[in-house]
Amino acid sequence: MDLVGSIKALHIIFVVNWFAGLFYIVRLFIYYVEAEEKEEIEKNILQVQYKLMQKRLWYIITWPSAVIVICTGLYLAYKFNYWLEPWMQLKLGMVFLLFLYHLKCGQIYTQLQNNIVKWTSTKLRFFNEIATLFLISIVFVVVMKHLLNWMWGVVGIMGIAVTIMIAVKWYKKQRKKD
Repeated sequence: MDLVGSIKALHIIFVVNWFAGLFYIVRLFIYYVEAEEKEEIEKNILQVQYKLMQKRLWYIITWPSAVIVICTGLYLAYKFNYWLEPWMQLKLGMVFLLFLYHLKCGQIYTQLQNNIVKWTSTKLRFFNEIATLFLISIVFVVVMKHLLNWMWGVVGIMGIAVTIMIAVKWYKKQRKKD
């Protein structure tokens, strides 16, 4: 049995789980916030259900996956001695920022569990796209690690994301005018 191969497989599997959890938890936040606008009975039923779904997702999938990804990732970085490689430093920096995003999701989760709504559904929709940008950037860096052009690819992806966000905000303002 190949221990390193097994750990690499677990790392990839739990990266997928972690991102799935991050993508879906924010969707559940959006649904919870949008339920605020429903009639009282419907609102209560929906929000109780969304809280339960959030709790299960957060503690059964998202947090355990994050811990396993970090542990297996650190093991692999140590095993292959990637610490000083520029691409690994960039990847670790992005994973650190992703973990901060994870912690921010945890803060929003706690607020909603306590019936504190501080975000609009529109802001949460934008917030949800941050995880996608991290996913694309991290995968791009890992796959293109030995090429000089990977950095321009990451910069390009971030530029596209900013452009999309600006366009969506502009469109929303135009729609409100009409």
